[in-house]
Amino acid sequence: MAKRPGVVALVAGALIALCAPGAAGAQEGPEGDPPPREVSGGYANWGTAEAELSDRGVSLGVTLPAVRTSADRASFPALGGAADPGTGGADLELGGAARLEGPAAQPLVLAGLRLRLAGDGGALYARTVVDGRAGELALADVTRDAAPAVRATGVTWTGLRASLTAEGAALLSSWSGARFAAGDGLGVLDVTVGTPAPKPEAAETPPAASPGARAPEPAADPEPAASVAHPTLAPGTEQTVAGEGFEPGAVVLVAIDGDTRYQTVAGADGRVERTFPVYSTAFAGEHTVELAAVTGRRAVLSVPFDVGVPN
Repeated sequence: MAKRPGVVALVAGALIALCAPGAAGAQEGPEGDPPPREVSGGYANWGTAEAELSDRGVSLGVTLPAVRTSADRASFPALGGAADPGTGGADLELGGAARLEGPAAQPLVLAGLRLRLAGDGGALYARTVVDGRAGELALADVTRDAAPAVRATGVTWTGLRASLTAEGAALLSSWSGARFAAGDGLGVLDVTVGTPAPKPEAAETPPAASPGARAPEPAADPEPAASVAHPTLAPGTEQTVAGEGFEPGAVVLVAIDGDTRYQTVAGADGRVERTFPVYSTAFAGEHTVELAAVTGRRAVLSVPFDVGVPN
């Protein structure tokens, strides 16, 4: 078969350069000063149920540390960047890569994902390999209809709609052989990041301690621990798991019986909490919920609970 002009060639050496740490950071960003508050952990959930990908035989896969959370949904951890809770602007570096599977013989790997938001819109950037050369492109325009939800230690954007740019559409068309056009939906993004408040200015240096005085021992970090609200509960109800001892802003995955279903972010006090349904079809007996930090201290906590008839 003749090679299509401009087809994406996934060359091994170029992929190494593509996925190398800091590759995306070397690219110049759009004009303007960066937002003022550094991001400490978080994630972007990318859902493709409303996208045109499946209509053209394309599915969304990922590479670690991103994870698939369902057939048409994936979660990418926020590795760094900055956000402005006041304006809703952000410049976020996302971990892992999107791996599009489709009609082409090889997948299309989109690495170095970077989300930039300003005002009511922004763009999703990615690095990929075209004709053996790695480069960054504006993959999709991003629009939002609602203001972000701002908390003391974080910001959440929901319902960010991604639509292919002209160069994004040309890339997908060339790779897949299907016809993509600018404006085609690429899915919806829900983003949550931690934005700790700036540290207060240092107080004046206290007077020196008298000779022989013992300095106070630094407070020890709490040991990681997890618990559930209901040690035993009936099918068709809800369970809540709570954990502590994580680093503030750490991204924590929640798995039920080994199946990763949810993701949350530790607060300023290092605590997480997640409520989840216990399906009416759940078998009677012991089940397990696991909390696994994928940023910060890599703590993994597991706690059992029973499904049955509560006493």
